[in-house]
Amino acid sequence: MSLQCPCCNSKKIASLRTAMTVAAVVGSIGGAARGASAALASSQIGATLGALIRPPSFSIGSVSSAILGGLAGGAGGCALGAQLGEKLDRHVLANNLCLACGHHFNLPT
Repeated sequence: MSLQCPCCNSKKIASLRTAMTVAAVVGSIGGAARGASAALASSQIGATLGALIRPPSFSIGSVSSAILGGLAGGAGGCALGAQLGEKLDRHVLANNLCLACGHHFNLPT
């Protein structure tokens, strides 16, 4: 599908993806924080139960689980945020810019 400007019928169109970029960044930060906190909370439960068997200590397993939980949460949050931002760009924001006349417009539905 070739986009044309509704004002001047030019085919020189730039698609601005501001909402997709912002939503992907916010989603990845939120997902990473949620993933790391969930991993640390589960490691706290494991440390409490493990203290019955051995003396309590700070293990490398809790650090690695927090890092991996943050990475997995960040990737999921980024994907979800990018999908939401793409829908906002496509249907709500005028994210197409005609390079010939400077007119902003939405995609045709």
